[in-house]
Amino acid sequence: MKKIRLTAAQAMVRWLSLQQTETGERFIDGVWAIFGHGNVAGLGEALHGIGDALPTWRGQNEQTMAHAAIAYAKTKKRRRAMAVTSSIGPGATNMVTAAALAMVNRLPVLFIPGDVFAHRRPDPVLQQIEDFQDGTVTANDAFRPVVRYFDRITRPEHLLTCLPRAMAVMTDPAECGPVCLAFCQDVQAEAFDYPETFFTPKIWRIRRPAPDAHDVADVAALIRAAQAPVIIAGGGVIYAEAEATLAHFVTNHNIPFVETQAGKGGNDWSHPLNFGSPGVTGADCANQICAASDLVIGVGTRFQDFTTGSWTLFAHPAHKLVSINILPFDAMKHNAVGLVGDAKIALTQLSAALGDFRAPPFDAAPRDVWQQMVKQVTSAPPQSFAKPGTNQLPSDAQVIGAVQRVASKDTIVMCAAGTMPGALQVLWQAAAGGYHMEYGFSCMGYELAGAMGIALAAPDKEVICFVGDGSYMMANSEIATAVMRRIPFTVVLTDNRGYGCINRLQIECGGAEFNNLYQNCNIEVAPEIDFVAHARAMGAMAQKVSNLAELEAAIIAARSHVVRGRKIPSVIVIDTDPVPGTGAGGHWWDVAVPEAGDRDQLVTARARYEAQAAQARLV
Repeated sequence: MKKIRLTAAQAMVRWLSLQQTETGERFIDGVWAIFGHGNVAGLGEALHGIGDALPTWRGQNEQTMAHAAIAYAKTKKRRRAMAVTSSIGPGATNMVTAAALAMVNRLPVLFIPGDVFAHRRPDPVLQQIEDFQDGTVTANDAFRPVVRYFDRITRPEHLLTCLPRAMAVMTDPAECGPVCLAFCQDVQAEAFDYPETFFTPKIWRIRRPAPDAHDVADVAALIRAAQAPVIIAGGGVIYAEAEATLAHFVTNHNIPFVETQAGKGGNDWSHPLNFGSPGVTGADCANQICAASDLVIGVGTRFQDFTTGSWTLFAHPAHKLVSINILPFDAMKHNAVGLVGDAKIALTQLSAALGDFRAPPFDAAPRDVWQQMVKQVTSAPPQSFAKPGTNQLPSDAQVIGAVQRVASKDTIVMCAAGTMPGALQVLWQAAAGGYHMEYGFSCMGYELAGAMGIALAAPDKEVICFVGDGSYMMANSEIATAVMRRIPFTVVLTDNRGYGCINRLQIECGGAEFNNLYQNCNIEVAPEIDFVAHARAMGAMAQKVSNLAELEAAIIAARSHVVRGRKIPSVIVIDTDPVPGTGAGGHWWDVAVPEAGDRDQLVTARARYEAQAAQARLV
């Protein structure tokens, strides 16, 4: 057998560069890297050597460059992914939050943190975490609960087994998620005679498992017997590329559908059977139809508490739950009748089993009422909002309305945490493919890096990132990366001077306003942060607008912001009112309220909590 002598790091990057999608592209598009001791000498040399066959990109923070990789994979519907490498110690642990985000959202990303010396001669090395009871533990063991597959490479030949396992996980439709290959730094530099056949290019096909025929028949019978079925479309619809199949199914069988945060935008908001989003941040019409349904059919959803109103939403006394999901773990939740299989195949087979069946008529009027309400709360009021303190500041809903008025079918709006995810879910009228929300982990700081990842994955789209001042302050440095790489996207930065979303939740739960808005924090003076100057300092175009008309004009202008012949990111800042919510929709969410306290507001909130919690259904 012919051999090729390479270092383990050289072998890893060569092998990764040869793993292909069905369309002939690299599955791992490239590697985000911040070098330090633990990866600079081994992986750094190997990545430099392989060049454009597996390109390397420099980020500003390990967590946020991983967020960019995750957003890229989500936008690519899990058909392509990226790798992220760091040094040992804080570089590695910075990525643990991003790994958890990918794990919750079932998204592929390859984490390659540097690790300690396998031979242990210099122990303890700089930044090494020592476990007093287990000599095999390192800081990278923190990845174990937040990845689908973990391995520690302590011998060069370990690559022969761990790399195919890693790819098998990232390309498996059910087990898909992040992978961590902790790479001991001395092993990265060790040479080994690898079989030449190990580097044969390989195509990885995304399987489409079909459901069991008996299960299809059982679900079809439940649908035929239902008087008011409804479909909850989750992110699995999009990952299975089943958007058109779902639209065909609901049209043929007269079944209304609603979309979760992950599923929103799978089909255009204007589809006549699309009743918007359900649950805590849901539309009134969606929640009404879910509450009255005697058969709730989940497709590619994990039934997160926001979707189910903490399991108080489905109020029909005899309601049944069906879960169509590629993963048995999700298909069997809450005593559901599971239909395990690819969403596209499952819906196709289920439609064939139903034949010409059409569900009974339902009342579509609430949908029209809802759309009028959306128009009302997002419309621009007559005042100018010119000067905070003299005129009313716009609400988040009104900011959304301004962006909506200038958006096109090629616009992708994105967000992750704070007020805007809920407001966008309930109010944004998404074109097909025009919505990207990280709301599985609701991770502050995902927004700007995520916008960059989306723009890399979909360069022909306009990416608009909604971010609050709180999330912007947590993680903003990848703006500099986007400027360096000339990756354009538009940031709408809503400044409500603190954490307005959680401040409202604090009030709702009977608490005093405390430690969220700057005005209620233990500080000597409220900060006056010049977000425009900050963004400009990183090379972005930036401006502050004083009213909604200026916001609309600025978004249009951002489409043509060019420096040295190439577009760059734009940041548009607008002051907003932290007090009002969306003014529309919504449902109860289980956030435990203290049983004891001396505030009247707390007593009232606890009574309200107990009344709502009593309606939750365990199965």
